[in-house]
Amino acid sequence: MDIDERKLRILHAIIDDYIMTAIPVGSRTVSKKYNVGGLSSATIRNEMSDLEALGYLDQPHTSAGRVPSAKAYRLYVESLLDSAPKLTPGESAKLRGQLTARERQLRDLLERAARAVAEATGYTTVVAGPAAREQRLRSIQIVPVSERAALLVIVTDAAVFKDTMMRTDEDASAEQLFYISRMLTEHLQGLTVGEIGPRLKMMQSNLREHARVVRSLIDAMGRIGREAADTREIAVGGGSNILQFPEYSDANKARAFLTTLEAREHLRALLAAGQGGTLTLRIGAETGMPGMEECAMITASYTAAGEHPGAISVIGPVRMRYGHVLSVLEFMTRCLSEALLMSVDL
Repeated sequence: MDIDERKLRILHAIIDDYIMTAIPVGSRTVSKKYNVGGLSSATIRNEMSDLEALGYLDQPHTSAGRVPSAKAYRLYVESLLDSAPKLTPGESAKLRGQLTARERQLRDLLERAARAVAEATGYTTVVAGPAAREQRLRSIQIVPVSERAALLVIVTDAAVFKDTMMRTDEDASAEQLFYISRMLTEHLQGLTVGEIGPRLKMMQSNLREHARVVRSLIDAMGRIGREAADTREIAVGGGSNILQFPEYSDANKARAFLTTLEAREHLRALLAAGQGGTLTLRIGAETGMPGMEECAMITASYTAAGEHPGAISVIGPVRMRYGHVLSVLEFMTRCLSEALLMSVDL
C-alpha cells in the first residue's frame, strides 16, 4: 500500500459518498459527513490532492469535487474482502429460499439464482453453469410417453438433467426400456457427455434386438453432444437494472449495454475466464465488452460435484456497493453449490 491510514480513511469516505450520490466529492463534504479524525477541510483538500497525484482520484471538471479512479476501487474492494458486512438473517433466508426447489434442469436453477442476486443487489447478474461436455454420466433413463416415443433423460455428476424426445419400437414395452436404461447406465456411467455417443456406436452389435431404440438413442445423444460442445448454460437477471443509474441515462449507452448482454457467447467467454476459483474484479475497459466502459464486474466461482466450475458475475456502475455485492456473492455461490449437490443426490 502506498498511502497511509489517514489518506485511506479519506479515500474510503470519498468512495462511500460517491457510491451513494454519483456526485463528485469535495473536501467540505468529507469533513462534515464522515469521521476522518477531526481534520480540517483544508487538510482534507491537501490529502485529496496527494491522492489525485497517486492516481486514486480523478477530477472530472474544474470544480473541487473528485471521483474515485479504477485504482481506488480496486484498493477499496481488496480492503473489503475480509471485512465485508454479513447479510442479515432475512436477506440470507430470502436468497436461500430462491434455490430450495429442486429443479430438473440446470437452466432453471441458474435463472432462479440470477434473478435472486439481481434482486438482492439491484444490479445486473450473469450466472454461467459448468461446461456440459466435461460432465460425467450418472444415469440414463428412457421413459415411454407414447407407443413410438420416449423421453430420454440424462443425469450427470453436475446435477444437469438433459432431456430430449426419441423414437422407439412400436412394441417396446416399459419393462424393455427400463432394462435398456439400466444396462446403458452400467456400461456408460462415468463417461463424459462428449464420450457417450461414440461408445454407443461401439455397443450397437451387442444390442441388435433393440436396434431401432439404439439408433434413436445415438441420434439423440448426438444432438445433446453437439449442443454440449464447449458451451455453458447461461442466465441473465436484472438486465434492465442498469437503466436506473445516471451513468446510463444516455439512450445510446443503455442500448450498447443491453446489446452486449444479448451476446451470450461473449459473456460465456468472459465468465469462463473468471472461473479459476478466485474472485475477480474488472473495471471499465478491463471487461473487454462494448457498452460496459463505465461498469464494474465482480465474478465469483462456485462448484458442481466439487470439480466442475461455474461462475456468478454482478455487473453495475463502477460506483457499485461493493461490500454488499461481495456479501451476496459469497452467500449465493455457497447456496448454489449446495443446491447442485442436493440435485445430484436425488
